Parts: sequence; C-alpha cells; structure tokens
Amino acid sequence: MTRNTAMTTRERMTRDFADLNWVTDRIAVGGGIFGPVAMADVAAEGITHIVSLSEFDESPLAAEHGVAVLHDYVEDDFEPKDAAWFGRCVKFAKAALAQKGAKLLVHCAGGINRAPMMTLAVLCSMGWNVEKAMRHMRACRPCVSFPDVYVTSVERYLGLDQTAEDL
Repeated sequence: MTRNTAMTTRERMTRDFADLNWVTDRIAVGGGIFGPVAMADVAAEGITHIVSLSEFDESPLAAEHGVAVLHDYVEDDFEPKDAAWFGRCVKFAKAALAQKGAKLLVHCAGGINRAPMMTLAVLCSMGWNVEKAMRHMRACRPCVSFPDVYVTSVERYLGLDQTAEDL
C-alpha cells in the first residue's frame, strides 16, 4: 500500500487501514496495526507472518486471520541493538519466507526507524548490499530513516562492521 506517503505521524498512528509498503513481492515494511480493521487489511494483502517490533502485541488480532506473529518489542531509543535480538527476528523471517506463498510484514509503531532497521537486516541476511537495500527501501517507503547507530547495529549483526584496525 502506498496510502501513507503524505501522512503525518499522528495520521499514521490513528488510521484504520494497514500502513505498509512492499519492498519485495513477499516482504513489506510498515507502521503499527492499531485495530481489527487494520489487521483485516494486512490479511487482505496476503501477509501470513508478522515481525512486530512495536509496543502493542497484535497476536490476538492476527490469530483471527491465521497470521503468525513474532512480537519482539524493542525501544526506539537510538541506542545500539543486540545481535541476539536481530537473530531471533531474522530467523523467524527467513523461516516464514522459506514457506511457499508466505508473505512477511515487519512493522513498528511508525514504520520509520525500527521496522526499516529490521527489514534491512532481513534483506542483507538474504544477500542484499546494505546501501542498495537502504536506497531501495527509501524508494518504496519514503518516510524511512536509517540512523547511523541502527545501521551500525545491523552491520555488526551481519559481521560487516570494520574497526579502524581492520581498514
């Protein structure tokens, strides 16, 4: 869906439809799912699995539609993120995508920082280049942001970070 490109943060937080954008034919990134209408919209998009990084666990709403959820909240605090957290979410995402016909939504409350960070980790774990993946996500969802600390966290998780000694 592309209905979110001109929305304010407040509008995103109060909408009654799914705030998501497809970055591949099977992976979407988006904002919170704030009620049954939005969850029905997510299910109508064909999404079968959700990585939820938001404060709200929508698992009960998703269960009504047969959608599997990994709720693994993380604060949007602009602090480095733990490799174990990435590992849990990426493992769930890759297992979902290994299923024929499965579609994945990675979301947080606003779909601006945390969900794009995790989607970056998922894409790069599948062989995408970090810079290419960020450019692609920005083209698909213009509101995304990639704070340096989050990109560095993804690179550390992927084993791509280089210290000054390595250069």
